[in-house]
Amino acid sequence: MRKRTRFSEKTSSMGFEENIVKLPDGTNKTCQEKTISVHAFSDLTHVSPVVFLYLLKECYAHGTCKAAVKFRALQQQVYNVLCNSPQPGVATFVLQCLYVLPIFELHSEGFSHLILSALGRFQKATTTSADPLNAKRLAARLTDVEEVVSELKAQNDYRFNTAKASIEQYLFGLIESQSYMIAVTLLEHFSIRQSGHSFLFKMIENKEFSAAEKWATFMGRPVLSILVQEYANRNMLKNAYVTIKKNNLQEDFPDIYHKCKESILKKLAEKGCWDVAEARAKGDRQLLQYLVFLAMEAGYSEKVDELCECYSLEGFLKAKGPEAAILRSQFLSLNDLAVEDVIWVDEFESLHNVTFQIEGCKVIGLDCEWKPNFVKGSQPNKVSIMQIASDKLVFIFDLIKLYEKVPDALDNCLTRILQSPRILKLGYNFQCDLKQLAHSYGDLECFKHCERLLDVQNVFKEAHGGLSGLAEKILGVGLNKTRRNSNWEQRPLSKNQLEYAALDAVALIHIFRRVDNHSQSADVSDVHDKVEWKSHIVSYVDNSQRSPKKNQKMKKQLKA
Repeated sequence: MRKRTRFSEKTSSMGFEENIVKLPDGTNKTCQEKTISVHAFSDLTHVSPVVFLYLLKECYAHGTCKAAVKFRALQQQVYNVLCNSPQPGVATFVLQCLYVLPIFELHSEGFSHLILSALGRFQKATTTSADPLNAKRLAARLTDVEEVVSELKAQNDYRFNTAKASIEQYLFGLIESQSYMIAVTLLEHFSIRQSGHSFLFKMIENKEFSAAEKWATFMGRPVLSILVQEYANRNMLKNAYVTIKKNNLQEDFPDIYHKCKESILKKLAEKGCWDVAEARAKGDRQLLQYLVFLAMEAGYSEKVDELCECYSLEGFLKAKGPEAAILRSQFLSLNDLAVEDVIWVDEFESLHNVTFQIEGCKVIGLDCEWKPNFVKGSQPNKVSIMQIASDKLVFIFDLIKLYEKVPDALDNCLTRILQSPRILKLGYNFQCDLKQLAHSYGDLECFKHCERLLDVQNVFKEAHGGLSGLAEKILGVGLNKTRRNSNWEQRPLSKNQLEYAALDAVALIHIFRRVDNHSQSADVSDVHDKVEWKSHIVSYVDNSQRSPKKNQKMKKQLKA
C-alpha cells in the first residue's frame, strides 16, 4: 500500500480527517507516521467487495456529522465507485457486496440500502456509449438475475457461477431472520416475485408495516387491496387511509376511505382542533355533517351554529335538535357553581382594584390560556390570559395588553398575589403553566415564585380525564373542554370562551371545598375516604432565571 493515499479524497462534509497511525521502525526504533487510507474509490481493479465494505464501515464509524449527512456523502462515494468500472462489472460487484453484507451484522441493513440507492442513481445516469458493452448491459439489467448469471457463466468465472442460488439463499435467510425491509428491497431490485399473500401476512403479523407497504406496492394493485382490507379488519384506519390515498384506491374502497376520514376528524375534535378538522373536511357535506354531530356531542354550541350557517346545514341541525339539547346539558355551567360575575381586567385601575379584592381571599383558583400552535416543531404562543377565581367571582387578566401597557404594575400586582403566604392557590398542573408564563414574560419576576401552591392533580393522582374528569368525579358533572384550543388572542373573547376560562378556575375552588368539607365531617370513619391535601402544598421557585439582585428586590416586595 502506498504511504499516503486517500479514500476518495475524504471530503470535509463528512467530518473526517486522515487517520494517522504511528508504526514502529525496526531499524532506528522511532515511530514513522503513515496514513492508513485507501485508494479503493479511485481504483477497484484489485479490491474485493469485503475490503470495500470494510472500508465503507470504517468511513461511517469515524464520521463526525449527523447520520443523514453521512448517508448522503457515502452514497456519493459509492456512486463514484460504480462510475469507476469495478471488476468484473457493476452488477456483479453489487451482487458480491450484497452477498457478503451479513458478516457486517448491525451495518448490514443500512449498507444494503446505501448500495442499492447509489446503484439506482448510477443506472439513471449511465447513458454514455463509452462504457464497455458488457458492463453497461449488466448494470442496466441488474433486476434480471438470470442474465447476470448467464453473463458470468459465459466468462467462465468460477467464482460467480452460483450467483442466483446464492442470492436466493441469502434472501430466504433474511426472511427467516425477519429482516423484512432488506429482503423486500432486494426482491424489488432483482424483480423476484415470491408468493405475495403469505409473505405479506407474515410482515403484518410481525408489525413490519413499512416493509409490507413497500412489498404490496411492488406486487401491484391486488396485493395493495389485500393490505388495505387487512388494515381495515385490524381497525388500523390511519394506515389504511395513507395506503388508499397514496395508491389512488379511493374508488375501490369508498366506505373504508370515508370511515378513515371520519376517524381523523374525530381525533382532531377530541384534541380541540376544530378549525383544522373543518379544513380537513374540504367542503364534503357528509363529513361536515359528521363534524357538526361531533360539535353537538361535545356541547360546542357556537361551532355547531358556525358550521350550519357557513355550509347551510340547518336542516341537519333541526333533525338533531332534541339530541343536541340533551348533550349540551351534560356539562357544568357558571350558574351551577353560583358564580356572580366574570370580570375582565385590562387597565391599570381595574388591575389595582381586583388585586386588593384577591388579597382578601383565603383560597383562589388559578389557570391560564394561550392560542394553540399547530405548526410542528415551532415554539408555543405567548400566554394570553390568566384566570384567578374566588368563591363567587372570576377575574380574567388580559396579560398581553397589561404587559404591553403597564408591565411594572402587572409584575407588582401578580407578585403580591402569587407570592403571598396568606393565600392558598389551587391549580391543576399549574407548575407547567408557571413555566409557560415565565417563558412568555421572562423579564417579570411574578411568575418565578409562587407560595402555598396546591396542585390538585397531585392530590387525586388516580383521576382520569384531566380536570373535567375530576370535576365529574367530585362534583358529579364534567367540564366542557372543547374550547381549550380556540383563539385566545382574539379580542374580545366570545361569551363561550369567557365561560370556559372562568369555569376552569372556579371549579378548582368547588372541588377543594367539597373534598375538604367531606374529609372533616364527623361521619367519615374510613381513613381511605379522607383526602390528605395539606402535605401537597408547595412553594414553587424557578431558580434557573433569577439573578441575586432580583432576589433581593423580590424579598423587599414581600416584606412590604
